[in-house]
Amino acid sequence: MEEIKEIRIEDKDYPELLRKIANPPKVLYFKGEIKKEEFCFGVAGSRIPSAYGKQVTLDIVGKLTEKGLIIVSGLASGIDTFAHQVCVGKKKRTIAVLGTGLDEKSIYPRSNLGLARDIVKNGGCLISELPPGAPGSKSTFPERNRIISGLSYGVLIVEAKNKSGSLITARYAFQQKRILFAVPGPIYSSNSAGPHKLIKRGAKLVDNYNDILQELNLPILGSNETADEESREECLILQTLKEGPLHVYKIIEKTDLKANVVINTLAALEKKEKVKNLWGNIYVLIK
Repeated sequence: MEEIKEIRIEDKDYPELLRKIANPPKVLYFKGEIKKEEFCFGVAGSRIPSAYGKQVTLDIVGKLTEKGLIIVSGLASGIDTFAHQVCVGKKKRTIAVLGTGLDEKSIYPRSNLGLARDIVKNGGCLISELPPGAPGSKSTFPERNRIISGLSYGVLIVEAKNKSGSLITARYAFQQKRILFAVPGPIYSSNSAGPHKLIKRGAKLVDNYNDILQELNLPILGSNETADEESREECLILQTLKEGPLHVYKIIEKTDLKANVVINTLAALEKKEKVKNLWGNIYVLIK
């Protein structure tokens, strides 16, 4: 990976939004490219997301990064990881803020070492206020959350339990006067408790990416979207997936299409970025 560099708060290229928070880091260590000004947006959520949470992240983060927003998250397991992976998969810049040093021996979780490398290779950036060799602790991970929100114009909470670390990021967002967004979920899911609490306290309810873009009202440039005709089989599968994530066998059963037709059609829809195989042949719709 690239060498670890540092930038001080008095340097002209220090991120401008972060400089203005109450307690900005005096020194930032980074790998990749750091920028003074860019349209960043924070994403946080459960470390054990549901299929619904993964689908929401895939859909909303995928659209936001295509529209020009730079997604900022914490490289933690769960929603953070999925948000970074969506950006890397679309070859878009993303920023990971770590609660450890940036040397490869310190990066946590270890399972995301490859993802950290891919973020840098893809033009993104790894950031930490901790020097190389510094391990994470109970305090460093919550403290880095102020940097995630501090770099961002707004923050989205996808899924979070009542005592989730994501709610610390939300608290910093409120304190820093960032626009806070939250995705509602099933009322019987513990992962919905955090977002629902935030919505009651004034967070903006989000059910599609346009809710965020309209609220932020930033002059960002999106990709050109062109409509393409869908075959009867594609329409049938897309309609079926509106029910939620489904295993390929369930899709075959509900559409009454032959197995090879469903498999080939799903491959075509994946190429068009209309569906996504989450894991184990469970497919979700991308809005």
